[in-house]
Amino acid sequence: MEGQPPFAHEDPNLAVHIELQFTAGHVLMGTDAPESMGFKLNYGNNMYIKLEPDTKNETKILCEKLAYGGSIEMDLQDMFRGGYFGSCRDKFGVN
Repeated sequence: MEGQPPFAHEDPNLAVHIELQFTAGHVLMGTDAPESMGFKLNYGNNMYIKLEPDTKNETKILCEKLAYGGSIEMDLQDMFRGGYFGSCRDKFGVN
């Protein structure tokens, strides 16, 4: 895109976003995170678990419990696209 840095030679064949839907409404999602875009693979940053509880309060409680002994990386907040988002790291250093 105009104004964006060019892709590294090997990057155009990477996955921007992929979803695999399976039973009971569960979805497995994936994306590549190339070093050319500033990502560096470290223990714990190579995967995230995404949860979608029924209420924002339930989401907040789950996030706090998952972060117990770890840290809240991003407080739960409303998103411009609708819904809300937050991120935490558990006591083992896994996002």
